[in-house]
Amino acid sequence: MTPLRCPICRAPLRRTETGYDCPAGHSFDRARQGYTNLLLRPAGQHGDNREMILGRRAFLESGAYAPLKDAIVEAARSLLPEGGTFLDAGCGEGYYGDAVLSALPHLHGIGVDISREALKAAGRRQTVREGRFALFVSGVYDLPIFDGTLDGILNVFAPLAVSEYRRTLSAGGCLLLVIPAERHLWELKEILYDTPRQNQVSDFALPGFTLLSIQHMRFPVFLAGQGQIQALFSMTPYYYRTPAAGKERLLAKDSLSVTAEFYLLSYRHEEFPAGS
Repeated sequence: MTPLRCPICRAPLRRTETGYDCPAGHSFDRARQGYTNLLLRPAGQHGDNREMILGRRAFLESGAYAPLKDAIVEAARSLLPEGGTFLDAGCGEGYYGDAVLSALPHLHGIGVDISREALKAAGRRQTVREGRFALFVSGVYDLPIFDGTLDGILNVFAPLAVSEYRRTLSAGGCLLLVIPAERHLWELKEILYDTPRQNQVSDFALPGFTLLSIQHMRFPVFLAGQGQIQALFSMTPYYYRTPAAGKERLLAKDSLSVTAEFYLLSYRHEEFPAGS
């Protein structure tokens, strides 16, 4: 059975030559960039814009976060079953999901993101062109996926929709979660804010999941020039809420060394119904 369900009537979605449809006659065309819009909202800009996506893609393709990417791939290799299906929730331009699928060719991938601009960029990934990474415009709080049909979910800095992840994961399925550690990008925050604050990292426990491992990662990142500095800045939540004075201080920098610090957490979905 397909894991995909119609966002209108919840019937199974089947792939067609031009997109997807369901037995009730609802159809969704696939854009020429390779994604299908299943978001039932008025047309307009949702999520990150084109400028932010292009900056993020350039930054990630520079290899600055390659240690994190490699750690995600190894965690997926150890936890995802042969022939399994995994979801990249909030997949953005597809950097991490594509890396997993490229390293593990036995997997099938689904990527969802609320930003069409992000999925336009993700559509250029090789695994999308091969038909192994299906992309959909959708929010993570109402996934177009049937209950218990996923073997794994990857969430890298995306909204944490725990109840939806519980609903869609099979019993024993895994969740790979990446969150910023306490002093992630601290040097950047020292420039942006007069009184920078550490990130608040709460208890790692999630209802309905067993915590399997905690991997604390910390590595330096050198930003050569304003192009890389602004690309990284646009990837952060600080982009939306930094005072003008902080942005001006950042614009004055010719280069910048920052510390990337993450937690890569792996969980197992406990074997009881998602609604219990």
